[in-house]
Amino acid sequence: MTKRKWTRAVCALSLLAALAAACLPSGGAAARPAPPQAPTELAVIVNKSNPVENLPLSELREYFLAERGNWPGGGGKVRVVMLDPGVPTRETALRLIYNMSEKGYVNHFLGKKFRGESLVEPRQQSSAADVIKFVSFVPGAIGYVRPEEVDASVKVIRVDGLAPGDPGYKLRL
Repeated sequence: MTKRKWTRAVCALSLLAALAAACLPSGGAAARPAPPQAPTELAVIVNKSNPVENLPLSELREYFLAERGNWPGGGGKVRVVMLDPGVPTRETALRLIYNMSEKGYVNHFLGKKFRGESLVEPRQQSSAADVIKFVSFVPGAIGYVRPEEVDASVKVIRVDGLAPGDPGYKLRL
């Protein structure tokens, strides 16, 4: 092999090694964090002053889709709170409560605004703690978190007579 061919071969191997290294995460494959897992179950929470204890899933969807704006029995205005886009718990809620994708959700509320049907979209919060805080302070609020995130400042309601953890609970993947 001539010196020129040898130099080209070394350069080509060096380039391949650099490209391979660039494709690996720093610290190697073992340092790669696991992707966030979507929760398998949701707890629907309301303000403790809300007299509602149980909702059929169809009615729950109507509240979240802004098709019902007031709680029964003069319970006041419904204030839905969602987690920010991209949060795995939000993806689960979109799938189980809304029965739609993020794009479908955005289109739904844009359409409602365009038609003048609803001027209020669900409020967005960046964390479960913020959702819980909002629900605990706003009398008509309703939201969702993972069951293990619930604290005593809010009330978990049943969906179709079942609570998180019950066999047959519908807000479970």
